[in-house]
Amino acid sequence: YEWNESELFLFRATLAFAMRRYFNKETFNVSSVIVCKETPRVSFWFVIMDPDNTSKLIPSRDVEHAVRMSRNRINSAFLLTDKTLQFIGIPPTLAVPLEPATQPWLIVFGVIISLVMVAILALIIHGAIQKRRRGKAISDEEEEKEEEEKQGQITENGIHCEVTDGKEGVHNRGFHQEDERLTQL
Repeated sequence: YEWNESELFLFRATLAFAMRRYFNKETFNVSSVIVCKETPRVSFWFVIMDPDNTSKLIPSRDVEHAVRMSRNRINSAFLLTDKTLQFIGIPPTLAVPLEPATQPWLIVFGVIISLVMVAILALIIHGAIQKRRRGKAISDEEEEKEEEEKQGQITENGIHCEVTDGKEGVHNRGFHQEDERLTQL
């Protein structure tokens, strides 16, 4: 980076701009900025005089606030960044943190709700498929039972009757009496 008198003038002008902006006074100009101890490495001291009283210097606290307020304009004037243009005693300004268009918690919430909805949908579909399979299995079993019943039935006068040969029959305990406690009529 080649530093010459024109670059120094631009630097002094940008600092005068920063001071005008900070104090809201039109009285600051390039002659208010004094550069001292300039080195070939582009390192120097500067002070700013009060335009109303040239024997009085502007306090470093006010200069620091003015530089912070106009830091972006100063960096842009020299096409530099906070890493390349350094003011000793004035910490670099932090870049404004990027705020995403959507909040991170909202993204996480959306993902979790989506997963829950997919799980519920999968359970509903799985239940419907199982019900359909069970329905087919039951209807197949019923058809087999009906065929077995038809084979074990005899048709008399168009009515299907079961063959009870070889079967013991069914005992109804309501009519079965083992002990004769009741009197016969």
